[in-house]
Amino acid sequence: MSSRIALLMGSDSDFPRLEATVQTLRDFGEEPIVRVLSAHRTPHEAAAFAEQAQADGIQVILCAAGGAAHLAGVIAAHTTLPVLGIPMDNPPLGGLDALLATVQMPGGIPVATLAVGGGGPTNAALFALRILALADSAMAQKMEDFRQRQHDRVLAKDAALQAKLGSA
Repeated sequence: MSSRIALLMGSDSDFPRLEATVQTLRDFGEEPIVRVLSAHRTPHEAAAFAEQAQADGIQVILCAAGGAAHLAGVIAAHTTLPVLGIPMDNPPLGGLDALLATVQMPGGIPVATLAVGGGGPTNAALFALRILALADSAMAQKMEDFRQRQHDRVLAKDAALQAKLGSA
């Protein structure tokens, strides 16, 4: 099976915080293409990747960048595929700059923007998988199973807490 999801990052220093994204995709049976491409330092390569992505079988592109965070917008300008922006929580502004750069796309260049830090990278993977699930019944079932496991874990934790409080 060819890769249906690409994860692009502006710098390899972002990868440690994006490993959860890759692992989440793998947990659902997706092996992403993972690349370092910069909107500013490799603009031609970034544009070429975006322009070729659909022909290569990619259906969703995740773009993680910090600071000026133009990667998602540049990619979205060169493709009609869904682009999900992951603003990285880099210093000195803790990701506020990346969030604003990612979320403020001009009309006609849509980029869905995930949370800065925390669950943002994992939620980007889950959102991409939900997009795939629209046309893939096996993936839709995996997503339902995941939601059920989350549900069951929370209720088990609640039961454990209630038992602990009841015995105190």
